[in-house]
Amino acid sequence: MSIVTPKAIRMPALLLLAVAAWVAIPGAQAPAARTFAALVERLSEPGGDFGGDNLISNEQSYLHVMTALEAAKVTGGAYVGVGPDQNFSYIAQIRPHIAYIVDIRRDNLLLHLLFKAIFKRAPTPVEYVSLLTGRPPPAAPAGVIGIEKVVAYIDATPALAAPRQATLENELDLAMKGFGVPLSPADLSTIHAFRRQFVNDGLSLTFQVRGQGPRSYYPSLRTLLLETDRNGKHRSFLADDSSYQVVRSLEERDLIVPVVGDVSGAKAMPAIAADMQARGDALSAFYVSNVEQYLFQDGRFPAWVENLKRMPHDERSMIIRSVFPSGYRGSLPQSVPGYYSTSLTQPLGRMLSDIAAGKYYGYADLVLASVR
Repeated sequence: MSIVTPKAIRMPALLLLAVAAWVAIPGAQAPAARTFAALVERLSEPGGDFGGDNLISNEQSYLHVMTALEAAKVTGGAYVGVGPDQNFSYIAQIRPHIAYIVDIRRDNLLLHLLFKAIFKRAPTPVEYVSLLTGRPPPAAPAGVIGIEKVVAYIDATPALAAPRQATLENELDLAMKGFGVPLSPADLSTIHAFRRQFVNDGLSLTFQVRGQGPRSYYPSLRTLLLETDRNGKHRSFLADDSSYQVVRSLEERDLIVPVVGDVSGAKAMPAIAADMQARGDALSAFYVSNVEQYLFQDGRFPAWVENLKRMPHDERSMIIRSVFPSGYRGSLPQSVPGYYSTSLTQPLGRMLSDIAAGKYYGYADLVLASVR
């Protein structure tokens, strides 16, 4: 296991190493060139497909791991996650120094640019949800505090008329172009289509698999926002102003970096690991959803493990995963009646030591090891 010592101790050495690296590595960028767009481009690889738009999560259990993360003191460092905005709730809890959102779909990068533009324009949680769903913000946003009040306000407020929606769309386009990531007309068209789904469906929006009809067991955006941890506490990043400001601050400082990449691929993950090493940050948590189910099926699980080994990590580094009946049909201690998904955590060090000992013959072994 690779142990990363505190940043305050290592900083002088890191600065020297970084300077040496910029001199020694052809094409490496000096600090002034490490812009948001340059980092996105340097870390990303050509995109692939995962069979759906995935505008919101289908994991109603996503907040059930919050108490485990808290108990294990998983804080700071570098956060890595896949998918849309469920990552923001984990980020609000962990408060990392930097977060990388890596996903095989370029569309996920485009979606996160939309989220970034909305954060830029929305000082409060209710203004964020209002802008995302095309509703006018309340006259006194500071008075709409707490996720239940936010949801009630959005549900009671009709969407803005088409001319105003078009104006908002143009304003968000300008904000996204200001981030420096090249966007083609097709990219902007995709982003517009995404936002119109949020506007048209409002908080009733659900996860959609391409070519399939709605699934009754997938939660709506409303349900996800109103979810709680295992102690009944609201823990979404929009549940309170403090959590929201943690995420907004990272977005404003360009420290939530969307990356196009395959977690078992040869470019993006090693590049993220190298960036973490250069910054002196150990992995705090890696939210991998249920991607490992497919990696086992495709024979790419060993490549994923090799990529994990490259990441600086310590005894608190944690894997966050979700499990669905399609991947594991047995009963799990953490499963909650009425929830289609089960969210689990596993210390990365334990995962790697178990793999080295030959304990995982399939996905079920990995899932069962997560519930110790």
